[in-house]
Amino acid sequence: MRSPILAILLLAAVQGAAQDFGDWDDPPQSWRDRIWFGGGLNVGFGTITAVQIDPVVGYKVDQKGRYSIGLGGTYWHFRDNTPGYQFRETGLGYRAFNRFRVIPPVFLHAEFLHLRVPVWSPTDRGFVNTWVPHVLVGGGYMQRISPGSSLYVQLLYEVLQDPNSRYRLWRGPILGGGIGIGF
Repeated sequence: MRSPILAILLLAAVQGAAQDFGDWDDPPQSWRDRIWFGGGLNVGFGTITAVQIDPVVGYKVDQKGRYSIGLGGTYWHFRDNTPGYQFRETGLGYRAFNRFRVIPPVFLHAEFLHLRVPVWSPTDRGFVNTWVPHVLVGGGYMQRISPGSSLYVQLLYEVLQDPNSRYRLWRGPILGGGIGIGF
């Protein structure tokens, strides 16, 4: 029941913001200038060790850079060394995404994320690595920090709600962010 309501609210909010009556100030770019790189890095050490690497490469499809497509990968390793409770998980995956810049700092985002994660198998009586699909939709805000780089924050919602999803425990929006660097 939450999914249709969230989708309707998202579409209603986008209708008012999608009005753009003029050209942006940026001049048209060559194809080389439309390639951008980015991603995220998360590292934490201690009783709990967490490492996550999410590189992405994107291409601005139109001359003004309003619409982008891209590919990325993801790797994470999580280890909990709490006495009496040992837990370790490693996963990897890939993503294909697209972004549409409604106005220069605000964008809509949709992606297909395919993660290989350990899932409990009663028949094998243990964990087996399984590919789990995710469809993430939402939007975000991007702030330029120099002519070729920017910071972004985004809020995504996992539409498929697969029972083996890495996001199954909190079913709510997923907050993320990172950097983007264009050459």
